[in-house]
Amino acid sequence: MSTEKSLAKGSPAPGPVPKDHIRLYSMRFCPFAQRTRLVLHAKGIKFDTINVDLKEKPEWFFEKNPFGTVPVLETPAGEVIYESCITSDYLDEVYPEKKLIPSSPFAKAQQKMLLEHFAKLVPFFYRIPSAKMNGEDVSGMEAELKEKLAKLNEELVQKKTKFFGGDSITMIDYMMWPFFERAEVFEVQHCLDHTPELKKWIELMLEDPAVKATIHPVETHKIFYKSFIDGKPDFDYGL
Repeated sequence: MSTEKSLAKGSPAPGPVPKDHIRLYSMRFCPFAQRTRLVLHAKGIKFDTINVDLKEKPEWFFEKNPFGTVPVLETPAGEVIYESCITSDYLDEVYPEKKLIPSSPFAKAQQKMLLEHFAKLVPFFYRIPSAKMNGEDVSGMEAELKEKLAKLNEELVQKKTKFFGGDSITMIDYMMWPFFERAEVFEVQHCLDHTPELKKWIELMLEDPAVKATIHPVETHKIFYKSFIDGKPDFDYGL
């Protein structure tokens, strides 16, 4: 787990990336950056971390990524790669030990299609708690989320496997995990009530060394999320 305090506007740009390392620009509580951290840990890649204050972003960070988002990777040669799925795929290709992406073109396509379905589910993790805070009725959104989660559960039922790509963890599992880690924080845990296979998957994921290396306790997530909602995100909470 990174213990580096985040760099904000006015901070000097970091120096070159050390040889035989790769650098990750991240934010400790970002689920998208966690995807890349999971892959780095799962593959045993040597990396250093620069945490970025995403509210007061350093000027030099936009030279790394014009979108100003994390994750971003930088190599010792000064090559820069950004976006969570792109950085994760890049790492799997460049560091071939312990491949996470299937070698079969069809299996690879299946994972990409499943990730497209999952991407439609992600906004509900944010919309539901936001609507609740505004005193809105969330029953319709919760019903829709339950339906989407039931389809994911059915995916595991049909495959008869422990994970979404087989009986060992593959890229698709790591791409989905960060949002399930935050299910209780986003107050959508009850939407998993009738998804037994998905619940088993969550329990198995919690045993994974890469998950253990990147996870935050629920209470830590809740404190950060409250600071985020209050408009004063404490990116360095707990350091």
